[in-house]
Amino acid sequence: MLESYVNLTINEGVGYVEFFHPNRNSMPSDVLSKLAETITEASYNELVRVIVLKSGGNRTFCAGASFNELIAIEDAQKGKAFFSGFANVINAMRACPKLIIGRIQGKSVGGGVGLAAATDYCMATKYASIKLSELSIGIGPFVIEPAVSRKIGTQAMSQMTIDAETFFSADFAKDKGLYADVFETTEDMDEAVEVLAGKLASYNPEALAEMKTVFWKGTDHWETLLTDRAEISGKLVLSEFTKKTLKRFR
Repeated sequence: MLESYVNLTINEGVGYVEFFHPNRNSMPSDVLSKLAETITEASYNELVRVIVLKSGGNRTFCAGASFNELIAIEDAQKGKAFFSGFANVINAMRACPKLIIGRIQGKSVGGGVGLAAATDYCMATKYASIKLSELSIGIGPFVIEPAVSRKIGTQAMSQMTIDAETFFSADFAKDKGLYADVFETTEDMDEAVEVLAGKLASYNPEALAEMKTVFWKGTDHWETLLTDRAEISGKLVLSEFTKKTLKRFR
């Protein structure tokens, strides 16, 4: 059986941060913690000039939170700790002084949409549809909302949140600004990612770092904001509605 992992590989100034979980790249606490740690590691690695965030496998970029772990949460403190994992990853991406390119090969759900939104430039295949399913299971996309709304706007965020059982197409995501481009095949996307990453790696790193600061201006309060949002989700996951729903979908 395949095991989960998060790793960093460096090639000609490009740091490829890759995560994987055998259950559709869902995100348990250990993977979230390792992902935040690896992004921070790449942030301070002088050999890395630009980062590519990607996941293993072909069909799903990220299925969001691990339902098995959500079901096992027994108190609000543990709930907050779990959802803080997503907060920590998004804040690591936000605080990283290097530009992050997203490589989205397949579907993203919940927290996976948040990861895509927290990249600085995102490329995807036509199969990379997105869904914010949290309301349908009794929670809500509270932690990822700032990142998603920042990228696609409040109206589109609200539409996806309310229509919680619908996958929105990759073209929708591109039209709303989540994806910079959508490709017919994974091979075409990977070629475009490699070309862009190579170009960025050849640019002045000081200029790139300054632009990153400009891109994320006004988000310094996210350290507190996302933690507060994690507390909301951590309480809601304890509700009888959510527990029953998670068991049904697990």
